[in-house]
Amino acid sequence: MHESGENYLETILVLSKRNGMVRSIDIARELEFSKPSVSRAVGILKEENLILIDNDGYITLTAVGREKAESVYDRHQQLTLFLIETAGVSPARAEEDACRIEHIISEETYQGIKKFLLGRDVKKGSQSETGGGSRQ
Repeated sequence: MHESGENYLETILVLSKRNGMVRSIDIARELEFSKPSVSRAVGILKEENLILIDNDGYITLTAVGREKAESVYDRHQQLTLFLIETAGVSPARAEEDACRIEHIISEETYQGIKKFLLGRDVKKGSQSETGGGSRQ
Protein backbone atom coordinates (compact mmCIF):
# COMPACT_ATOMS: atom_id res chain seq x y z
CA MET A 1 0.00 0.00 0.00
CA HIS A 2 1.19 3.49 -0.81
CA GLU A 3 1.81 6.20 1.75
CA SER A 4 -1.31 8.13 0.76
CA GLY A 5 -3.55 5.11 1.29
CA GLU A 6 -1.99 4.52 4.69
CA ASN A 7 -2.57 8.17 5.60
CA TYR A 8 -6.23 7.91 4.64
CA LEU A 9 -6.72 4.74 6.68
CA GLU A 10 -5.00 6.28 9.68
CA THR A 11 -7.12 9.42 9.35
CA ILE A 12 -10.33 7.37 9.16
CA LEU A 13 -9.28 5.49 12.31
CA VAL A 14 -8.45 8.70 14.21
CA LEU A 15 -11.66 10.43 13.12
CA SER A 16 -13.78 7.41 14.04
CA LYS A 17 -12.21 7.38 17.52
CA ARG A 18 -12.74 11.11 17.88
CA ASN A 19 -16.18 11.53 16.31
CA GLY A 20 -17.69 8.08 16.03
CA MET A 21 -18.82 8.54 12.43
CA VAL A 22 -16.68 9.49 9.42
CA ARG A 23 -17.66 10.93 6.06
CA SER A 24 -15.51 12.00 3.11
CA ILE A 25 -15.99 15.66 4.03
CA ASP A 26 -14.53 14.97 7.49
CA ILE A 27 -11.44 13.43 5.90
CA ALA A 28 -11.10 16.38 3.50
CA ARG A 29 -11.25 18.85 6.39
CA GLU A 30 -8.82 16.87 8.55
CA LEU A 31 -6.22 16.46 5.82
CA GLU A 32 -6.96 19.80 4.15
CA PHE A 33 -7.44 18.05 0.80
CA SER A 34 -10.00 18.81 -1.88
CA LYS A 35 -13.25 16.87 -1.85
CA PRO A 36 -12.59 15.37 -5.31
CA SER A 37 -9.15 14.09 -4.17
CA VAL A 38 -10.67 12.48 -1.10
CA SER A 39 -13.53 11.02 -3.12
CA ARG A 40 -11.08 9.35 -5.50
CA ALA A 41 -8.95 7.96 -2.65
CA VAL A 42 -12.00 6.69 -0.78
CA GLY A 43 -13.15 4.96 -3.95
CA ILE A 44 -9.81 3.18 -4.22
CA LEU A 45 -9.91 2.11 -0.57
CA LYS A 46 -13.43 0.75 -1.12
CA GLU A 47 -12.31 -1.19 -4.21
CA GLU A 48 -9.47 -2.69 -2.16
CA ASN A 49 -12.01 -3.77 0.49
CA LEU A 50 -10.35 -1.65 3.18
CA ILE A 51 -13.45 0.45 3.89
CA LEU A 52 -17.21 0.24 3.60
CA ILE A 53 -19.49 3.15 2.73
CA ASP A 54 -23.14 3.03 3.74
CA ASN A 55 -26.07 4.64 1.90
CA ASP A 56 -25.68 7.83 3.96
CA GLY A 57 -21.99 8.17 3.03
CA TYR A 58 -20.58 7.06 6.37
CA ILE A 59 -17.27 5.26 6.16
CA THR A 60 -16.17 2.34 8.31
CA LEU A 61 -13.00 0.30 8.18
CA THR A 62 -13.20 -3.37 7.25
CA ALA A 63 -11.32 -5.81 9.49
CA VAL A 64 -8.34 -5.70 7.10
CA GLY A 65 -8.57 -1.91 6.84
CA ARG A 66 -8.71 -1.54 10.62
CA GLU A 67 -5.70 -3.81 11.07
CA LYS A 68 -3.67 -1.76 8.58
CA ALA A 69 -4.86 1.56 10.05
CA GLU A 70 -3.99 0.48 13.60
CA SER A 71 -0.55 -0.66 12.46
CA VAL A 72 0.17 2.72 10.85
CA TYR A 73 -1.28 4.57 13.85
CA ASP A 74 0.86 2.54 16.27
CA ARG A 75 3.97 3.31 14.24
CA HIS A 76 3.06 6.99 14.29
CA GLN A 77 2.55 7.03 18.06
CA GLN A 78 5.74 5.09 18.83
CA LEU A 79 7.89 7.14 16.44
CA THR A 80 6.51 10.41 17.82
CA LEU A 81 7.34 9.32 21.37
CA PHE A 82 10.79 8.14 20.31
CA LEU A 83 11.61 11.46 18.62
CA ILE A 84 10.41 13.51 21.57
CA GLU A 85 12.14 11.46 24.24
CA THR A 86 15.40 10.53 22.53
CA ALA A 87 16.02 13.35 20.07
CA GLY A 88 14.47 16.08 22.22
CA VAL A 89 12.44 17.54 19.36
CA SER A 90 9.23 19.44 19.95
CA PRO A 91 5.99 17.47 19.94
CA ALA A 92 4.79 19.31 16.83
CA ARG A 93 7.99 18.53 14.91
CA ALA A 94 7.96 14.92 16.17
CA GLU A 95 4.38 14.50 14.88
CA GLU A 96 5.31 15.85 11.45
CA ASP A 97 8.47 13.77 11.14
CA ALA A 98 6.81 10.60 12.47
CA CYS A 99 4.13 11.00 9.80
CA ARG A 100 6.83 10.85 7.14
CA ILE A 101 8.98 8.16 8.75
CA GLU A 102 6.13 5.75 9.53
CA HIS A 103 5.73 4.90 5.85
CA ILE A 104 9.35 4.20 4.97
CA ILE A 105 10.93 2.72 8.08
CA SER A 106 11.90 -0.94 7.89
CA GLU A 107 10.13 -3.43 10.13
CA GLU A 108 13.47 -4.32 11.73
CA THR A 109 14.21 -0.71 12.68
CA TYR A 110 10.66 -0.13 13.89
CA GLN A 111 10.78 -3.24 16.08
CA GLY A 112 14.13 -2.03 17.47
CA ILE A 113 12.57 1.31 18.40
CA LYS A 114 9.61 -0.42 20.06
CA LYS A 115 12.00 -2.67 21.98
CA PHE A 116 14.04 0.35 23.06
CA LEU A 117 10.93 2.20 24.27
CA LEU A 118 9.65 -0.88 26.08
CA GLY A 119 13.02 -1.34 27.79
CA ARG A 120 12.98 2.29 28.84
CA ASP A 121 9.49 1.85 30.33
CA VAL A 122 10.58 -1.27 32.21
CA LYS A 123 13.62 0.54 33.62
CA LYS A 124 11.53 3.54 34.67
CA GLY A 125 8.99 1.23 36.28
CA SER A 126 11.62 -0.63 38.29
CA GLN A 127 13.24 2.64 39.37
CA SER A 128 9.95 4.03 40.66
CA GLU A 129 9.27 0.81 42.54
CA THR A 130 12.59 1.16 44.34
CA GLY A 131 12.30 4.89 44.77
CA GLY A 132 15.04 5.55 42.23
CA GLY A 133 13.01 7.64 39.81
CA SER A 134 9.61 8.95 38.96
CA ARG A 135 7.28 8.14 36.12
CA GLN A 136 5.65 10.97 34.22
